[in-house]
Amino acid sequence: MLHSMLREDMQKAMKAKESVRLSTIRLVLAACTNEVTKTGKKPNEKPEDKVVLSVIRKLVNQRKEAATYLRSAGQEERASLEDKERQILESYLPPEMSEKEVRDVVKKTQQRLGLSEKKDIGTVIKTVMREVEGKASGTLVASIVNEELQ
Repeated sequence: MLHSMLREDMQKAMKAKESVRLSTIRLVLAACTNEVTKTGKKPNEKPEDKVVLSVIRKLVNQRKEAATYLRSAGQEERASLEDKERQILESYLPPEMSEKEVRDVVKKTQQRLGLSEKKDIGTVIKTVMREVEGKASGTLVASIVNEELQ
C-alpha cells in the first residue's frame, strides 16, 4: 500500500515539476527494489509496508548524518537540501511515540516478562522494539530500558 502511494506521489511530483520531491521518491523506490531483489524476489514485485518503512528510516538517518557533515564543512546550501529530502521522507513515516508512551510499553513488557535485573536489558529492548515497530527510535527505547532496569 505504501509502495503504491509512493508511485502515485511520484507521478504527482512529475506533473507539478517538484524536482526535490520527485528525486527523493525515486530514490526510495529504487532502494525498495534493491531490498526486494536482496530477498530473491523479482524486481517488479511490490515490497511489504514493513520493508518500505525500513528503507525510509534508513534514508532519513543518512540524510540527518549528511546534513550534519555538510554543515560542519560549511556547505549550508547542500545541507538544507538534505534537510528538505529528510522532511519529505519523514512525511511517509508513522508518527513517533512520545517518551511517556514508550515508557508505558517498557513497563508493561517488563512486568509481562517478569524481568527486572540489569542483565535482562537486551531481552527487554528486543521485545519492546518488536512492539513499537518503528514508532520509536532504538536510542529512546534503550535509554528508557536502562533507566527502568537499574
